[in-house]
Amino acid sequence: MTSYKEKLAHITTFIFDVDGVFTNGEVLMMNGDVFRTLHSKDGYAVQYASKLSYKIYIITGGNSEDVKDRLIGLGASEVFLRSSNKLEVYNKIKEKNKLIDSEILYMGDDIPDYDVIEIAGLGTCPQDACLEIKSISDYISPILGGKGCVRDVIEQVLKVQGKWFLEEAKIW
Repeated sequence: MTSYKEKLAHITTFIFDVDGVFTNGEVLMMNGDVFRTLHSKDGYAVQYASKLSYKIYIITGGNSEDVKDRLIGLGASEVFLRSSNKLEVYNKIKEKNKLIDSEILYMGDDIPDYDVIEIAGLGTCPQDACLEIKSISDYISPILGGKGCVRDVIEQVLKVQGKWFLEEAKIW
């Protein structure tokens, strides 16, 4: 069995869930509006990876246009909202971009992510993912969802590939 560290060298594409990965899963309501918080370290890592030409996709069951705008602004290639079948979306991303599973790191935290984590080249999850997801993940980040787990996996890939602390890293 290949260790997750060996798989890091082949990653060209990151695909993430939102709630429970970029966020801590809490949804704040104010006057009927829904608010989520995203961790700034995750944002830094996304924009840096994007600047280095990694492809970043988001597949979420959520429907927040504000979250979509923020992630696109950080460099995500596409954000798929209202995704009731994440495996279908994952396969469309692969087909459209001529990707193979071994090039893709996927991070999710709950049951709707199960099928994608199972087939992605590197299935990952935050520390507080549900047990079913943890049981099939190649890597469980020691960091909770919404607290920098996205940064953790991006940083590991870039470090293994010798791209983490380049001169470009110093410029947002």
